[in-house]
Amino acid sequence: MIKKAGVIGAGTMGQSITEMLASKGIEVVMIEQTQERLAYGMRMIELSCDKQIEKWAMTGTEKKLLLGKIQAATDMMMLTGCDLIIETISEDLEAKKEVFRQLDQICGKKTILASNTSTLSLTELASATRIPDRVIGLHFIYPVFKIDLVEIVRGLKTSDHTFEQMKNFVEHIIHKKGVMVFESPGFITTRLICLFINEALHVLEEGVASEEDIDNAMRIGYSFQHGPLEMADRFGLDAVVTALERMFREYGELKYRPSIVLKKLVRAGHLGVKTGEGFFRYDEDGDRIQ
Repeated sequence: MIKKAGVIGAGTMGQSITEMLASKGIEVVMIEQTQERLAYGMRMIELSCDKQIEKWAMTGTEKKLLLGKIQAATDMMMLTGCDLIIETISEDLEAKKEVFRQLDQICGKKTILASNTSTLSLTELASATRIPDRVIGLHFIYPVFKIDLVEIVRGLKTSDHTFEQMKNFVEHIIHKKGVMVFESPGFITTRLICLFINEALHVLEEGVASEEDIDNAMRIGYSFQHGPLEMADRFGLDAVVTALERMFREYGELKYRPSIVLKKLVRAGHLGVKTGEGFFRYDEDGDRIQ
């Protein structure tokens, strides 16, 4: 039974996962390297709650209860006693392996160690631990609060017991649909959505249509919540480049090679919603303004 969970990283995904877990009544310890990043992460969670209050989706009392379930800390030792720890830091293999080495020393043998990675090898992350059978992937999709899907990813040594525990957790505790995936770069969702975004960028490069018209075509014509270019902005253009480059290296197929337009925007520091500008422009709350 998962009663207490740890989340490592207070970035966009860490905030969203922490908020979702706390809303389900789970005690959460959110870890970040600095107090400044922690404070920012907590501020964004509060802002998310305030937006829900404005839409009558949450009461002030529920907000207080949710925030009361979250403990923010910079000390990894605060994770002792957690039943589950979810790592959400940037897609850097060595940095993630270092986190798993530390967790292996800190946590009890029954603690499940999960990664929210979308492209990296769970088997390689597990190799940094002494008990690789307790390492698993839990790939949530942003915004975690709204998207009812979790990819449960098995590495080479993930045990049946660990998988069954996480399947039960996903489907009966946080009430989302779990799909089982055997380790493969990009899994299901990242592999398919990044190709969709990359092809939209080729359409843009070729001058077939404008950013606005490409997005309108898919959003209106096929009922996507966001078109492929706004979707890329919301994922983070740097994250999309990283995912495509990793899949390009792993699979060796040209279809995964990132668009030049995408690379140019990343080099210019236009990363999407998190910087306020990508293919479109956004305000501080992440709402599109152009």
